[in-house]
Amino acid sequence: MKLLKCIIADDEPIARQILENYIGQVPNLELIASCKDAFEVMELLQKQMVDILFLDINMPKLSGLSLLKTMIDRPEVIITTAYPEFALEGFELSVTDYLLKPFSLERFIQAVLKTQKKNTVENDVKIISEKEELPKAIFVKSDKRLIKIRFEDIQYIEAYGNYIKIFTDTMVLTPNTLSDFYEKLPKENFIRIHKSFVINFNELKLIEGNQLILNSTKVLPIGKSYRKLVLDKIDGI
Repeated sequence: MKLLKCIIADDEPIARQILENYIGQVPNLELIASCKDAFEVMELLQKQMVDILFLDINMPKLSGLSLLKTMIDRPEVIITTAYPEFALEGFELSVTDYLLKPFSLERFIQAVLKTQKKNTVENDVKIISEKEELPKAIFVKSDKRLIKIRFEDIQYIEAYGNYIKIFTDTMVLTPNTLSDFYEKLPKENFIRIHKSFVINFNELKLIEGNQLILNSTKVLPIGKSYRKLVLDKIDGI
């Protein structure tokens, strides 16, 4: 579980002590600093990366909400206050949670869990968005032409000496080896079933003995050394 670095911003010593006690009881929280006002927070955030800011609203010099409005790149914020009337404004500033004093350890943990869940979702979205966009087609040489073939249209590929045959609704003959061409295919969709054949796994209809049948009713052999790969692919669905 990721260790979350926290800071407290509250001008009341007793309130800081309660939060320090709560943070100390949650294993994956690490208290970095306990600040008395917003300016201490601003100075600290210039030097230290922080995951959670426990922020009081009513503080001298600069209120908690005013501090939020000045922050561009900020940590997750959990408001801790005795003033319920600022809840709407707090959520409009995208705080993670709003804790009304006095709050229990259980309620505190609920707020921390919201932060963890939010970070997990955001990280998942980031990972998905950063994934390289997979190509959807390939150009192959046939005679003196370059032909575009969509991966989803390929039913199977057959080795043919120094060439390969790519079967879609038609057949394209192109100079290449089956091994080299296989390396260019998206492996989540294609699998080698024989030294002479690669199939689009989405085209597989059934397996009977050492043969498989495609949706096109084409019957192809399964090589002895490839049978386990085919069965493992099926088990992984």
